Amino acid sequence: MAKRGAGGTDGGTGSFLLGLIMICGGGYLLLNGIIVRPNFGFGARVFGIGGIPITSGMIMIPFMFGVGMIFYNSRNYIGWGLAIGSIIALIFGVIANMTLQLAAMSALDLIIILVLLVGGIGLFLRSLRSIG
Repeated sequence: MAKRGAGGTDGGTGSFLLGLIMICGGGYLLLNGIIVRPNFGFGARVFGIGGIPITSGMIMIPFMFGVGMIFYNSRNYIGWGLAIGSIIALIFGVIANMTLQLAAMSALDLIIILVLLVGGIGLFLRSLRSIG
C-alpha cells in the first residue's frame, strides 16, 4: 500500500504545510494592513426607500415599539418581528457604511504580503495533486 500525503494524494506533505503557513502569514499581514473606518452615526443615512433617506435613529423607533410589545406580551410575534428586524437592519446598515482602506506601506511590504499569500496558495494546491 502506497504512503499517502496531503489530501490523500502522492503530493508532498512538506509543500502542504509550508503553503498553509505562508497562506496564514500572508493573510494575517494583509488583514492587519487594512484600516476600517466607520461612517455611521444616529444622523447617518442607512438605507433609502423611494428616495427617502432612512437614518439609524429612524430604525430605533420600530425597535422601541417592538421591545415595548415584547415586554407587554412576550408571545407577540409582531413585537418580536419589529425588534429582530430593526436589529438586523441596524447591523446591515453599520456594515454597509464602513470604509476599508489599505494602510500606508512600502512597495516591498506589499510584495512580501502578496508573495506569501499567492505563493502559499500555489504550494498548497500543488501539494494536493498526485506527483506521478
